[in-house]
Amino acid sequence: MTHGTGDGQGADGQFSRIWRLLDGHVASGRLPGYVTAVRIRGETAIRAGGRTAIEADSPPMAPDTLFRIASVTKPIGGVLTMALVDDGLLALDDPAARWLPELDRPRVLVTPAAGLDATTDAVRPITVRHLITCTAGWGAIMQPTPLQRAMIDRGVFPSPLHPPMTGDEFVAALAELPLAFQPGEGFLYDTPIDVLGVLLARAAGRPLSELFAERILGPLGMADTAFHAVDPARLATAYTPAGDGLELLDPPDGEYARPPRFEELSSGLVSTAGDVLRFFTAMADGGAPVVDREALARVTADALTAEQRRAAVPIVEPGSSWAMATGVDVEAAQPWMAPGRWGWAGGTGTTAYVDPSRDTICVLLTQRGMGGPRDGFDDFFAAVAAAAA
Repeated sequence: MTHGTGDGQGADGQFSRIWRLLDGHVASGRLPGYVTAVRIRGETAIRAGGRTAIEADSPPMAPDTLFRIASVTKPIGGVLTMALVDDGLLALDDPAARWLPELDRPRVLVTPAAGLDATTDAVRPITVRHLITCTAGWGAIMQPTPLQRAMIDRGVFPSPLHPPMTGDEFVAALAELPLAFQPGEGFLYDTPIDVLGVLLARAAGRPLSELFAERILGPLGMADTAFHAVDPARLATAYTPAGDGLELLDPPDGEYARPPRFEELSSGLVSTAGDVLRFFTAMADGGAPVVDREALARVTADALTAEQRRAAVPIVEPGSSWAMATGVDVEAAQPWMAPGRWGWAGGTGTTAYVDPSRDTICVLLTQRGMGGPRDGFDDFFAAVAAAAA
């Protein structure tokens, strides 16, 4: 079953190849369901297909179905950070220890794979910039190392579900561990953004949810977006790939049905395709009323060196780089890529991108988790680029 709004010529015209692709994934069983929102040269369409769970009697997807958007939270958090920077609350080159004294004297491993006691002094403080660009020194270590094991054991390794602790407890546990590299000299994904979220809340003296509501969600009318499901009855069941099928990750009445102990800037939001489209549409149109064009340009500018981009593979794919809590294309390494195209994907099966060169915005929310960095949305991006052509 499908539902559409704002189809214009899209249902039978430029959007039709996108709908065929996604409906095909539902028919094949790869996706239980989806909601997508696409804008091509000013024309917008929202489409829902499949069901909210794998059972045949599950409710059909609807345009207002809620999803755990995971790391699609990151670009929204990056814009929030820049709005607070422009307010003068903090600066990108401020030491993080100004608000997070736990990070005042970090130790650094002599090599990323070294034992936890093989450390040296940090040669510079961890800054806000290091956190937002994922160059602080902690993160999603892809190969088995003592630091990876220690992060897992302490519950601070990236996960599709909430850490079993508060934000303050998260920072305290992480601060006991050494950095994998000197601040600003490498790239490790995810964890620094969660640390940044705790920093923002302390700097403002208010919960992250209040900052989002005041600076992002309220001004843009994103009434369905929060750090938990505003209506659990509309929340899709979340799954992870398992063999040839799917395994339950989180039911509608699970972790995301109630406010979390830790509001994660890296991956904590629940939203709808329409709300996510509202955010990325505002950004594509210049950033107002949240930030101005200059601030948005800083958010979406490549922040990594060539060496850091190599270190970021496979999280950041060839042809892409990392900006301020968002991915950004630096070359057209694939047909759907373009320099300046920016956005990100979430491990729970979500993605959102703005492509200024093609004048497109695309949002796809599914409940099929990604099996890895390469288990993503390439065919969807290709269909959107072809539709724009």
